[in-house]
Amino acid sequence: MKFNKLTVALDMYGCPNRCKHCWVGHTPNGNLAENDLIYVAQAFRPHADKMEIFDWYREPDYKDNYSRLWQLRTELSDFVTPHFELVSVFRLVRDDNYVKWLAALGMKCAQITLFGGEATTDHYTGRRGAYKEILRAMDILIENGMSPRVQIFVNKSNIDELPQIEKLIEQNNYVDRCKSFGGKFSCFVHQGSCDGENEKLYDIRVTPDDLEKIPALLKNFTLEYFNTDDLSVIFGRAESELYDELICDTSINDFTSGEPAFYVNNGFDVYPNISTPTPYWRLGNLKTDGANTVISNYLQNNSIAQKVGATTPINEIVKKIGDAKSMRLFDKDDYIIYLINGYCKRIIQ
Repeated sequence: MKFNKLTVALDMYGCPNRCKHCWVGHTPNGNLAENDLIYVAQAFRPHADKMEIFDWYREPDYKDNYSRLWQLRTELSDFVTPHFELVSVFRLVRDDNYVKWLAALGMKCAQITLFGGEATTDHYTGRRGAYKEILRAMDILIENGMSPRVQIFVNKSNIDELPQIEKLIEQNNYVDRCKSFGGKFSCFVHQGSCDGENEKLYDIRVTPDDLEKIPALLKNFTLEYFNTDDLSVIFGRAESELYDELICDTSINDFTSGEPAFYVNNGFDVYPNISTPTPYWRLGNLKTDGANTVISNYLQNNSIAQKVGATTPINEIVKKIGDAKSMRLFDKDDYIIYLINGYCKRIIQ
């Protein structure tokens, strides 16, 4: 089969952070060469009418050669998505040319992540000094005509710190400073999916009563960002409610697509961009198995997780993994992935 469109992301260098919410998980950083990116692109090239390749799936623009890599991946791709609104805070505060390069690419907004006050943000980012760098990065963006968009990850351990972020926004006058150059400051609160590192925080996942703790300013920003007037659209439903629905659901989940995205780690293991790159989602190794085998495994649901999804009714999975009494909030699709991951862990233990 030849895909209509294929997206491939190679984890060439990794990430300076070890965020405790990171859905792609923590793996050792690599130091791959440009030829490795070329190799990956050439390996998948015959299998798609159109292909786009990325040099990262954790931290964009992490290394000094970010400009060259952008040029190279442009040359290797049939189409190029504009630079994601994800940027490297690490580089923003260390490289004066980086923000100018982003501006030259036409970026108008860049996403920044906070978890609360300084100690909490440093803790959840996994790097001392991260909070101060984040605040400096927002100033740099505004000084160069780009609007920060702040995403705030919450759970029961940090939701009481939201007033600190509200105060930060007001004291730094981000809204008016962005308006001064025709931009728009934005912000939103959410709990994220429950895979990768964030799965380890399942026990402190937010419940309906926690939503009342979101300050008015942050609530309004969040509702505006998601274009809704109901926080439940963003935070989802209680696990107990989803359990009751899924315990009667005999359907299966086929994750294959005619336009898939693959993650390739620095050891050239390949995973579908569905959940955290883990052994039970592994499709094979590009170097030792080749692209044909990797793609065949994907299409035939041969990874453990895909096979579970495609052959095991969701009611059987929720019965073994779900908690019928839990009030933890989930988006339904995220909850299904959480269940499948948990089921796979039991299989491989």
